[in-house]
Amino acid sequence: MPKCWINDQAVEVPEGTTILNAAQSVGLKIPTLCYLENVQAIGACRVCLVEIEGIKDLVASCVTHVKDGMKIFTNNRRVREARRTVVELLLSEHEGDCQTCDRNEDCELQTLARDLGIRELQYTGEKALRGQDHSTPGLVRDSAKCIMCRRCVTICNEVQGISALFPQGRGFHTTIGPAFAQDLDTVTCVQCGQCAAVCPVGAISERDQTDEVWAALDDPEKTVVVQTAPAIRAALGECFDYEPGTRVTGKMTTALRQMGFDAVFDTEFTADLTIMEEGHELLSRLKKALVDGEPDVALPQFTSCSPGWIKFMEYFYPDMLPNVSTCKSPQQMMGAVIKTYYAEKIGKRPEDIVSVSIMPCTAKKYEAGRPEMNDSGTQDVDVVLTTRELGRMIQQAGLDFDSLPDGEMDTPLGTGSGAADIFANTGGVMEAALRTAYEVITGRELPFEDLHVKPIESLDGVKEAAVTIENPTAEWSFLDGVEVNVAVAHGLGNARKLVEKIRSGEASYHFVEVMTCPGGCIGGGGQPRITDDTVRQKRIRAIYDEDESKTLRKSHENPDILKIYEEYFSEPLGERSHHLLHTHYVERERV
Repeated sequence: MPKCWINDQAVEVPEGTTILNAAQSVGLKIPTLCYLENVQAIGACRVCLVEIEGIKDLVASCVTHVKDGMKIFTNNRRVREARRTVVELLLSEHEGDCQTCDRNEDCELQTLARDLGIRELQYTGEKALRGQDHSTPGLVRDSAKCIMCRRCVTICNEVQGISALFPQGRGFHTTIGPAFAQDLDTVTCVQCGQCAAVCPVGAISERDQTDEVWAALDDPEKTVVVQTAPAIRAALGECFDYEPGTRVTGKMTTALRQMGFDAVFDTEFTADLTIMEEGHELLSRLKKALVDGEPDVALPQFTSCSPGWIKFMEYFYPDMLPNVSTCKSPQQMMGAVIKTYYAEKIGKRPEDIVSVSIMPCTAKKYEAGRPEMNDSGTQDVDVVLTTRELGRMIQQAGLDFDSLPDGEMDTPLGTGSGAADIFANTGGVMEAALRTAYEVITGRELPFEDLHVKPIESLDGVKEAAVTIENPTAEWSFLDGVEVNVAVAHGLGNARKLVEKIRSGEASYHFVEVMTCPGGCIGGGGQPRITDDTVRQKRIRAIYDEDESKTLRKSHENPDILKIYEEYFSEPLGERSHHLLHTHYVERERV
């Protein structure tokens, strides 16, 4: 292992380690603006400059590897002044609008300028021409704020494999965006929001809909109902300087109620409902293939909870849309249930209810506006807010989040099992489905320690597991001895690899879970920034802790789920559930 000295401290690291990572390993912070963990190291921003004894020029630490005997200085006067000059030049052409920018106090450039002691600008450079793009329901772009770090380009091309964003032009006139300066709605974009999640400034962010929600809350003629996704409870606290992975379910519930929502429901309820519908849909497909001998049964069945993934399939693999579950996402199921089942219970018309959802995802904004998502007779989900937007609303309401007591969500749509909690994590939907499907088939619990399917719980891009059905009940005897093969992918680049293996016949599965964002919903495009693997792991652990803390850990045992079937849906895949809880998808032209 090469041995070097960083600021006179001896450091040994594996061969091939960069100076940036070597410094991080001993607790030394080198600032960066273009670097992305495990993905991008291009030395473009020059903020991570360091000095190496015997080398004339300063070097970018993110792309320079440690060599044995190196003497490195990360914070001497020469390095500090060079970094300061780089940041001053960036600021000279950055149209920040800091006072009104939604990234104010959450901006990496602003933070870096403060940390470097920049109090006034030494340079007055020409500003870039401003171009704003409000064409999509989920994202807003402002080119004047862009600092050309290319993080968004990397995440869109190398991680998600969508290729909607590229550098355009040369030199000072370079811009980042779709080809030929088009708006996002004219190109192949799935609205995942990972570009907004990694942008260090305010050049790309979610479409802010907080004013729409305040207007609804101020309207005495409207009943305003809110649902909260599982991933929110493990991340919202970060908006108030809590440690990542701090569970704030109770405080969040109290905050929403004090803000004026008439009912606070849990998307976990319809996550459990999704498992009931999606699990029975899979069993129905298996029966058709194994018992009825129907040809061309669409297997494997893909999950359908993640709207960015759905749009990805519509764009890139329309021939495999029959393999996608017809189930709506939990968000959309809840919207339909609120404006039908719940509306009847409280004696309201669907149009008198404003249905708001809090999601970790910008693609959910797009999903809510899909024309097929109106089976209640009106738009099922009216407004979608990200975790970041909810954090801003709580601050606007003047609530001291830290002092709020823990509240309870409302019935009948506020009860969720532990299986619904883990929908937030990559592998969680699959594990939740297996907990129910195995018990429905055999009458026994899933034979894994503490109900956890360990092979699918890591941050590996593609994961596999197999469960052998033994001694099923008479109804499911045709599955006796069948090895059910499942796969999980997170991040659309990994999803593409998996789909290609399935299409080519290289891999064969019965059920496949795909989540659009790295780590699953806990790493969604609307979560507090910046999300690296350390943060992902803490959020994931918090979600599993939430699951394990419950006595109710299986979707099919949720008493309120049993009640809604008894009172309203009759049975999974029944006529009413087919109308309200299922949908279809369409081929989209790629541009």
